[in-house]
Formats: sequence, C-alpha cells, structure tokens
Amino acid sequence: MAATNPKVREQVRLELSFVNSDLQMLKEELEGLNISVGVYQSTEEAFTIPLIPLGLKETKDVDFSVVLKDFILEHYSEDSSLYEDEIADLMDLRQACRTPSRDEAGVELLMSYFTQLGFVESRFFPPTRQMGILFTWYDSLTGVPVSQQNLLLEKASILFNTGALYTQIGTRSNRQTQAGLESAVDAFQRAAGVLNYLKETFTHTPSYDMSPAMLSVLVKMMLAQAQESMFDKICLPGIRNEFFMLVKVAHEAAKVGEVYRQLHAAMSQAPVKENIPYSWASLACVKAHHYGALAHYFAATLLMDHQLSPGADEDHQEKCLSQLYDRMPEGLTPLATLRNGHQRQQLGKSHLLRAIAHHEESAREASLCKKLRNIEVLQEVLSAAHQRSRLKYAQHQEDGDLLDLVEAPNIVAKTEQEVEIILPQLSKVTAADFFQKLGPLSVFSANKRWTPPRTLRFTAEEGDLGFTLRGNSPVQVHFLDPHCSAALAGAKEGDYIVSIQNVDCKWLTLSEVMKLLKSFGEDAIEMKVVSLLDSASSMHSKSATYSVGMQKTYSMICLAIDDDDKTDKTKKISKKLSFLSWGANKNRQKSASTLCLPAAGVARPQAKKKLLSPFSLLNPDSSLY
Repeated sequence: MAATNPKVREQVRLELSFVNSDLQMLKEELEGLNISVGVYQSTEEAFTIPLIPLGLKETKDVDFSVVLKDFILEHYSEDSSLYEDEIADLMDLRQACRTPSRDEAGVELLMSYFTQLGFVESRFFPPTRQMGILFTWYDSLTGVPVSQQNLLLEKASILFNTGALYTQIGTRSNRQTQAGLESAVDAFQRAAGVLNYLKETFTHTPSYDMSPAMLSVLVKMMLAQAQESMFDKICLPGIRNEFFMLVKVAHEAAKVGEVYRQLHAAMSQAPVKENIPYSWASLACVKAHHYGALAHYFAATLLMDHQLSPGADEDHQEKCLSQLYDRMPEGLTPLATLRNGHQRQQLGKSHLLRAIAHHEESAREASLCKKLRNIEVLQEVLSAAHQRSRLKYAQHQEDGDLLDLVEAPNIVAKTEQEVEIILPQLSKVTAADFFQKLGPLSVFSANKRWTPPRTLRFTAEEGDLGFTLRGNSPVQVHFLDPHCSAALAGAKEGDYIVSIQNVDCKWLTLSEVMKLLKSFGEDAIEMKVVSLLDSASSMHSKSATYSVGMQKTYSMICLAIDDDDKTDKTKKISKKLSFLSWGANKNRQKSASTLCLPAAGVARPQAKKKLLSPFSLLNPDSSLY
C-alpha cells in the first residue's frame, strides 16, 4: 500500500528524513564541522572546542497549482493556463529551499523565497478566508509536525531556517584564520538578528522551536558563540606573556564565561529546559566554567610572572589591576600588591586554585553528558587547560597555602569588542514578482475586488475621445462625457483600462495609453476595463455564505477596499478635450467620488522581470494564527 500511494510514500519519506536528519544533526552539531577555539599561547598547540549549529526545519511538499489557477480564474478573470510556468517556478523555488547550500548562496535562496511569499500573499491570500493550501513544518528540536492553512507559518519557518543556516555557516568557518573568525562572528550575529526578528514579528507561533521563550534562548546562544569567536580572534596571533596583554585577555575570557553562564541559566528555566537538547545545556555550562577558569589563569600569570620593575609604568599597572576586579581582597590594595612580590605570588596562587576548581567543574559537567563524553577533542581541550593550571600551581605550591591564601576576587567581565545583533535588511531584499503579469500589486491584489472585465467598443468623434485619463500603471478613465461614444458603450469614471485592441495596458503609463488611443484615429477602438467595487458592495460580500461543494466562490469572499479619493493634483492631463468645460461644471460630490489610483511607484516591466521589494506590503506585526 505504501509503495503505491504517493501521499503515504511522502509521509514515510518525511518521517524517515526527519529521523535521519535528527541523528545526523546530533552527530554533526558538536563534531566534524571544522570548528576551533583560538590559540591561547603562541607556543602552544592549537586547541579546538565545539560550537552548536541549528538544524533546519523539515517540511512536506506543497502543490500550489490547483488553488492558484482557480484563484487567477475567479478573482482576476484571466486564463490561468497562461500562468503555469510562474506557478512551476514558485514550486521549484520552494523545493530548492528544502536543501539549501551551507553558504551565502543558500541564504540568498531562502530570502528570495521569503520575498516571493510577500508577493504571493498579497496576490492570492485574502485576509478574510483560508485558501485550502496546507503547510506542514516539523519542529527542529522535537520533531512534532505543525500544519496551518496560511502563509505565516511558511514565512516564519523560512526565517527560522535562514537563521539556522547562518549558524551552520559560522560553525563551518575556518577559525584558524582572521578572515574565518570574522566570518564566524558575522554569521552568528546575523543568525541572532534573524531569530530575534522572528521572535518580535511572528508572535503566536504554533511550533515550539519558534516560540518567544525558545527564540530568546537561541538568540542568547548565537551571541555567546559570537563572543567566543571574538575571543578566539583576539587570541589567534598568540597571547604575549606581557602584563597588559594578560589583563586584556583575562577580561575577555571572563566576558565569554559570563555570557555562557547567562545562557545556561536561560536554558535551565521552564518551559525551555524540557525541550532544549541536554547536550546544548551541558556544553553551555562546560564553557561557562572553562572560560571562567581561563580568566583566573591569565590573572594568575600576570601577577606571578611579572614583577614591578623600576622602569615599569606603575600608575598604569595600578589602574589595570584595580579595574581587573569587582573588589580587592580584604587588606590588599592594588599598588601595595604590585610592589610586594610575596603578595603577588599569594594572590596569583589564589587565582590558580579558583581556575583549578572551575576546570574540575567543567570536566565533571562534560562527564555527565554522554554526547560530550564521546567528543574527544572537547575532552582534550578541557584536560590540557586543567593540567596547565595544575602545573603552574605545583611550581609555586607551599605548605600551608590552603590556610594562608585569601579567596581570589571575581574578575570583571569586559570586552573591547561587544558583539551585537545584526538585524536582517529585509527592505533591501529584491526579487522578481513571478506573477507581475497580473498587474501592479498596488491595485491587482487579493484584498481588492472588481467587476469582471467589460469590453467597450467606441470611436473618437473628430479626434475627441470623450474622456481624459489619469494615474499611471494602470490608467483610469477620468472626466467622462456622458454623451460620448465610450460612455454610451458602458465606460464609467474610475474604470481601469486593462487592454486596448488586445494590447495589455496594466503596466502602461498615461502617456503610453494616450498615444495608443490616438493611433486609431477615427477607427473603432476595442477597450477592456474593470471597476473596483465600492466599499458597501465589498462589505456585503464579506458576509456571503458559501458551501464546500461550490466550485466558484473565490470572488464572493473578499476584504473591503479602502478607496483613495484624493486626486493627485501634481499629474497633468495628457490631452485637454473639447468637453472639459462640461467636466469642470460637474458637481463636487460626483467629482469627489471618482476613484483615484494609489501611488504604485512601480515602473513598467521591461524584457527582464522587474525587481521589486514586497516588504512595504507586509505587516510587521503579523502573527501566526
């Protein structure tokens, strides 16, 4: 049965795909992704430590063809067979987004589809009803499928995958080079920006991985990994065994430890802790202790390896040491400690003891998680750092240290290069509207309703058409002489001209339409027009009922239009006709009711598809459900 039923095959394939991808993600997320921590000392072997990439959300296939073709026929009154290529392009783009490449090209692919969804939503998804297309996406953390009949789930999931793709770019960067580390920092900051935008924009997400609580944690995780990569960048050239350099890296290491402590605390809060992978929370805790230990090790080194010499900058060292701590130990002052070699050694050994304690806690946390235990490179990093601190303490250990040493103070978490969220520049994303043949989106959209196209046959009498034009793409009939041939043929003020003698006019400018009309001279003209229905008619249509069995109901349910009755006074009439004196005497009420084309700001398409940005059409406060 499963072998012959396409729907069952697709369901089985998706389930197996999710299981396989989940296992692969768990395998790859903490190993084999060409990731590393920078060099702590220029003479030491390069250490590596894992970072966490997000897995992409899986989805089912979606068939747009039937619903979109029906809508084109019913709502736009056009031959839907003429749009088969455009619908195929849309479905091909969506299919490609299921397996994007792990690079900038993959990000551009996802964002181009996200942009296209803005056009599709405006063209085919009225806000008053469902379209019958079911979108199904799987939670990236739990595997639970979520289905909805609106595009908000689709758009949110594409944004999530964009953020996830950035995390994978960050973890795959060559972190043994400055350029690679800069790429990693940038990628994690952009991932945080996309996920934060998703959290603030789509406020009622039915999928748990896109809930505000989970997204907040994921944003923290991306920023923590960006800060860690920034630390690696500072350490990559090697850490000179010099007082001020050691002060700097001690602050930087403390900063990384602090952001991971905050991340682990956020991961430990309900309801996130029930769904966050245990290995992620464990690794955050491991890193919090690991980088905390490094901060104390560097503090110990600057105290124990550097005596205050006669030529040293005493004031600068005193200031740095006082700023290194949140408080000095009781009985000690920065300057006195710098001048007293014994105090420096004792305080340095106190830092080493705290470093060793952090190392031991880091190793203990790693041993509690099976996945972390199996990552050899992580165990090697933790063990080597631990041994380094123990060896340095052993070189200076004395009997009675545990009784004589004061507790080392906390090191202030500080960085010279604070990482920040890089918000996605959605307004700069451009893409070709696949369905631009339907006309300018400012007029020909799903939330506006018109009469079916009417064919008018008329002639110009002595060069006088009997009406003027206004607007641009599409052009409207304006100042209509009620006794002219066009009016007698059924023309009305406010009609949009969609074609003249089978020439599509939806994208033509006013001057182009006027030139086309003049070209016929005294010959008969065949012109097709449509009229926007008034708000009362549209409001009435919203309450119309329809049954599942009805085949043609698309034009019955529609959003009420918002008529723009403000005439654009800056536009000039292309041609002043002989009846303008009559039009000037029309009553104001009639003139005020004339429909005016909203400013589209869209040029006529050329041979290539026009690049547009649909984000002015998107509601930034849109929420799922």
